[in-house]
Amino acid sequence: MDRAFRAALYDDTDAALDTGASLLAADPAADGELARRGEEFVDAAWRRGWQPADVVRIVRRRLDDPHVRLVSELILKEAGRRPTPGPRWAAQLEDLDAEPPRVPDRFSYATAVLELYRLLLRLPALEPLDAPGRTVARQPESRMLTRIRALLAKAEATGYPQEAEALSAKAQELMARHSIDEALLAAQAHTEDVPGACRIGVDPPYETAKAVLLDAVATVNRCRAVWHEPFGFSTVIGFEPDLEAVELLYTSLLVQATAAMTKAEAAQRKGGRKRTKTFRQSFLAAYAHRIGDRLRAAAEGQVAGTEGDLLPVLAARDVAVADRMERMFPDTVTTRLRGVGDAAGWEQGAAAADRARVGERPRTEERPRLP
Repeated sequence: MDRAFRAALYDDTDAALDTGASLLAADPAADGELARRGEEFVDAAWRRGWQPADVVRIVRRRLDDPHVRLVSELILKEAGRRPTPGPRWAAQLEDLDAEPPRVPDRFSYATAVLELYRLLLRLPALEPLDAPGRTVARQPESRMLTRIRALLAKAEATGYPQEAEALSAKAQELMARHSIDEALLAAQAHTEDVPGACRIGVDPPYETAKAVLLDAVATVNRCRAVWHEPFGFSTVIGFEPDLEAVELLYTSLLVQATAAMTKAEAAQRKGGRKRTKTFRQSFLAAYAHRIGDRLRAAAEGQVAGTEGDLLPVLAARDVAVADRMERMFPDTVTTRLRGVGDAAGWEQGAAAADRARVGERPRTEERPRLP
């Protein structure tokens, strides 16, 4: 085992990998120890700030399906040896695929394991997500969140863009109302709640446009988002009800945007025009920009209807979120959204986001924050 690891894990060459895999393949008795050491690599990733969904995401981006199944198996075994840190962590474990990897022979299996361990060994440290003194207990889902989920499910299912937009806007109104109610309850109870953070996947293709969409949803819901391009996720900072709202709405809007883009492409092809990557990037960028305007209007309508004594409470929460973000990411930069040069894609994306309203001329670029 030690000879195999020395040969394969600390050398990036294929020859070293083959040497280590050959040693492991020749010794079936080493499989138990091999799995145990894999769990140690997983535990080391947790100590460096990674979470189950983050590890699976980076393995999927860098390696192949057998590696994803291997790491899922390791994570689930390791999770059985200690208490689950919290409800979001538990939900990530539930999403893992527990089916064993399919490999043709022992050498292939050993090669896949060593490739996975190479990656796990080299994972850098990430910013811890849990604020000091912050605990989040698993709570039963409120009636409000149940209504929001139902609205978004209808928005995803409908074949009428205007209906989808109206349903999403109504969901945002309810999210804003839910956030205000939670802030008021916390203020009245004098609870010392502090902002938390979560990571949301931003998967290829068109990651930059998707990061812009997530940033728009986060901003509307009193959160901040920072995009980690190399790792395929954004870190969203905010209070727990707002984080839940961002996760729900971003996921739904991404489904809606993809469906609308597919329809727009089909219509363009019928007209004899071949659509390109630039069309899709432009479509998603315009969708993100325009849907952000619509959601902002829905949220501001709820804030405008609140009593004056609640506005300082909301302002204090905004300051707390901004402070947490500055402490987590003191050095962020902006990145330019490239490839937004297809006028038809922009127009179709803007129309998909808001057909019923003609607003200001959209900007041609958005700049998500990067750490």
